Amino acid sequence: MTDTAVTAPTEPPAGGHATSTGLSNEKLGMWVFLSSECLLFGALISTYLLLHDRSVEGPTPKDVYDIPFTSVSSFVLLMSSLTMVLAVSALTRGDMRRNRLWLLTTALLGTIFIGGQVYEFTSFVREGLGFTTNIFGSAFYTLTGFHGVHVTVGILMLLSLVGLSLRGNLSQERAETVEIIGLYWHFVDVIWIVIFTVVYLAA
Repeated sequence: MTDTAVTAPTEPPAGGHATSTGLSNEKLGMWVFLSSECLLFGALISTYLLLHDRSVEGPTPKDVYDIPFTSVSSFVLLMSSLTMVLAVSALTRGDMRRNRLWLLTTALLGTIFIGGQVYEFTSFVREGLGFTTNIFGSAFYTLTGFHGVHVTVGILMLLSLVGLSLRGNLSQERAETVEIIGLYWHFVDVIWIVIFTVVYLAA
């Protein structure tokens, strides 16, 4: 009689039910959501590339871009990915204080980036580039504005995690929750690298 190997069922990840992929439903849902976001930003970036050099009148990209300033803002946002990793690592170790510290630091860096974007938009408007000034302006503000909204949503998520932690509702066993928010945050950082390269450096 041939022995039949019995495979033990996969243990569900902490804080969620396992799927056939080995990921929890929550994490799989985030990956699916981010995939749809890739399509959205792909369409926005493609539209910008098609329209940005069709300005009929008004400022052009080279007239308004301040590459050094935007480079500093980009560096700040990229550093927030590091602090997000540290936040997840701290919660995995059960270090709640450091977890809150790194979450707040990540939110602060994101806020600085958004502040820089608001300053940049204001400067462009003063130089005569409004949303309806020309096709370049419309494409630029739509693309970077959508990204700014995503960063702002991420900041609110981070502050919500801090609030949960302060109320004692974010324990070591729920580390995956922070990891899932981290996936979203890393996504907006990666998207900005693409936007910065395509919109600013290739102008």
